Amino acid sequence: MDIKTPPSSQAIPTIERVRHELKRRALTITETERLSPGMLRLHLTGEDLADFSSLAPDDHIKIFIPNPNGDPFMRDYTPRRFDTAARSLVIDFAVHEAGPATLWALAAKVGDTLTIGGPRGSAVVKGAIAHWLLIGDEAALPAVGRRIEETGPGVSVTSVIAVDSSADRQVFESASEHSEIWVQRPLSSGDSPKALIAALEKIELQPQTFVWIAAEARVAKALRAYVTEKRGVQPGWFKASGYWQKGEEGAHISID
Repeated sequence: MDIKTPPSSQAIPTIERVRHELKRRALTITETERLSPGMLRLHLTGEDLADFSSLAPDDHIKIFIPNPNGDPFMRDYTPRRFDTAARSLVIDFAVHEAGPATLWALAAKVGDTLTIGGPRGSAVVKGAIAHWLLIGDEAALPAVGRRIEETGPGVSVTSVIAVDSSADRQVFESASEHSEIWVQRPLSSGDSPKALIAALEKIELQPQTFVWIAAEARVAKALRAYVTEKRGVQPGWFKASGYWQKGEEGAHISID
C-alpha cells in the first residue's frame, strides 16, 4: 500500500526553541514502580523542582550517575511528568539495555538521591496541527506517553510503538482522540524498521498530520525516508530523532 499524504493548505508548523536556565537539581526518590518488564518508573522530589520547566513532551534532562572512577556518567532522559507545585518529577527507564543508567535505576530505592540537569531547552511545535502520528520504540515511550496525555480535545493522536512483548504495552489517558497500534518484535530486531513500516503501510495519513519519529538511529532514518519519499510528508511536517544506537551507549542523534 502506498497512500500519499494529501497536500495541506495550512501553514507549515514552526518549531519555537525556548532556552531554559541551566542548573543542576538534587532530588530524592520517593517511589519506584515497575510499569512493565521493560520499563521502570522513578518518582522524585526536591525543593530544586520549584522552578523546573519543560515545555515540550520530548524534552531531555541530563541525569548524573555516580562513577566509582571519578566523573559521573551522564545520560539523557525524558521528563515523563512533573508538578512544580508538588515538587515532583517522574522519569521512566527502559531497562532492556544494561548501561550504567539502567543498572543504577534497577538498584535504586526510596531515599536514594539523583542529580539532574536541564532541560537545556525546549523545541515547541506550533501550528495548525489536526493530527499527531507518533512513531517509536521502547526508548520513545516516555515522550510518546507525555505527548498523548498533554494533547487536548480537538486534536487526534495515533501512536505506533514497537515493543518486545504485549506485556510492555502501556495505558495512557488523554483528552484527545487517541488510537494506538502496538508492534511486537523481538528486541534483537530493534535496529530494523521493517515491523514499523509494515504497520504504517496500513495507515492513511490525513492533511495537517505532524509525524514525530524517535527510535534506534538507523530505524529513525529509515522511517524518515519512508514517510517523506513513500508517503509524501512534506518538510516542516515531521521531526525525527535517533534516541539510541545499537552497539553504542548514550547516543542521541537528530535526524532532521
